[in-house]
Amino acid sequence: MAAYNKFNQFTKDLVDGVHNFSSDTFKVMLTNTAPVSTNTVKANLSEISAGNGYSAGGTTTTVTTSTSTGTAKATASDVVFTASGGSIGPFRYAVLYNDTSTSPADPLIAWWDYGSSITLNDTETLTVDFDGTNGIFTVA
Repeated sequence: MAAYNKFNQFTKDLVDGVHNFSSDTFKVMLTNTAPVSTNTVKANLSEISAGNGYSAGGTTTTVTTSTSTGTAKATASDVVFTASGGSIGPFRYAVLYNDTSTSPADPLIAWWDYGSSITLNDTETLTVDFDGTNGIFTVA
């Protein structure tokens, strides 16, 4: 399972109301360059090249929120990348960001480290499997 990492700025963006989880568009993009916790926006990262089933900017995921006994939880729909007509990658990191926000533009939320670089050969898939039980994050 890929290791979860939070971008430091996300907590401030959350408090400042940068993210509207009921209406904003969230995407998962792939990179082979290690993100660092001090990155703040998508432009800080080097995305892999588009093509062969990978679209520039990544793939949209649906983020939903719920509340139980005073704890809010955000979950997301899984994202599937499928190589078609050639390979995708190499990449090691899947990055979740807000594609709607313009101030700041494309603020980062979190990234997942797969431990080593991956290349999807033609017809192979990778599922970014968001934990439906524990969620992406909780606020208590």
